[in-house]
Amino acid sequence: MVRAPFDRAASAAAPPPPRHREQTRARYPDVEGFVERAGVRVFYEVYGHGEPTILLVPTWQIVHSRLWKAQIPYLARHGRVVTFDPRGNGRSDRPTSSAAYGEREMAADIIAVMDASSTERAVLVTRSMGAQRGLIVAAEHPDRVEGLVAGGPSLAIGERRAERHFPFEEVLDTDDGWAKNNVHYWRRDFDGYLQFFFSRCFTEPHSTKQIEDCVGWGHEIGVETLIVGEYAAGLTADETLALCARVRCPVLVVVGDQDAITGDGPAIALAAAVPGARLVTIAGGGHVQDARDPVLINLLIRDFVASIHPGFGRRIR
Repeated sequence: MVRAPFDRAASAAAPPPPRHREQTRARYPDVEGFVERAGVRVFYEVYGHGEPTILLVPTWQIVHSRLWKAQIPYLARHGRVVTFDPRGNGRSDRPTSSAAYGEREMAADIIAVMDASSTERAVLVTRSMGAQRGLIVAAEHPDRVEGLVAGGPSLAIGERRAERHFPFEEVLDTDDGWAKNNVHYWRRDFDGYLQFFFSRCFTEPHSTKQIEDCVGWGHEIGVETLIVGEYAAGLTADETLALCARVRCPVLVVVGDQDAITGDGPAIALAAAVPGARLVTIAGGGHVQDARDPVLINLLIRDFVASIHPGFGRRIR
C-alpha cells in the first residue's frame, strides 16, 4: 500500500538530535562533502581511489552510513568506496515533508552523489529498502551502473511476512510484537520500538553489539522525522516489476533464510524478475548480514565485483 504524503502540522520534523559521539573508525574517508538538491543537503564520503567504484546505498532513514562500517575498510583496500547518509539521518538534512523521502528522491540522491564525487560508473550495493532506489537507478541510468547487489531486499513483490500487517495509524489494544510498528507506540516508547525492530534485524545469537549500534543510530534521527518518512511513497509491485524487466547489468541477490523483517519472498521474486540475476541464500542468516557476518558478505561482494572487473580483490592499493 502506498501512503499519501504526510503533511500534518503536529508531526513536523523536530530539529535533529545531537549526534552521538562516534566510535573510532577502522578507516577514515579520504574525501568528504555534500550535495544539495532542492534545499536538502546530503553528505557523502569517499574512501580509496582508482577503479572500480563501489557505492554503498543507504537503506531507510533509521540508520546512516555507518551501517557499512564493516565493508568500507576491506573494499577500499581494493578499489574506491562511496557512502552517504540518507536524508533524515547522520549529517544529512531532515526534511519535514514526506514527499522528500520518496524513492524517486532517494534515487536522485544516488545520481547527485555520484556526480559530486566524480563517479562515472559504480557497482551499487544495497540493503533492505535500498533495493528500491537501486533498482530505479539501475533501470533508468544503465550507463552509470555496472552491477547491483541487493541484500535482504524490501520490495512490494513476493510473499511477505504476515505478522507485520498491523495498521500504522490506529490506536491498538496491544503492544506485542509488530504492533509496535505503530505511530502511537513510536511516540510513546521510541526506544522500545528501536530495540524491538533491531532485535528482529539481528536474529542470530551474539548480536548484542550490532543491535546496540543500530539503536544508537536510530536515536539520531528523532521519532518525528521517522514518522514523516514513513509516509513517503515507495515502489508498487507493478512499478517494481517494470523496473526489474529493464535492468541489464549483472545482479546478485542475497538473503538470509531466517530473515525476520522481509522473509525470503521479495528476494526470490527479485531474482526471478531481473534477467540473469543470481540468488544466494545464507543458511541461518538474518536481515542485516553486512553487519552480522561481514566476512561472508565482503567476499560475496568481492567475487561479484571481480566478475565485472577481473582481478578485483587480488591486489591491495
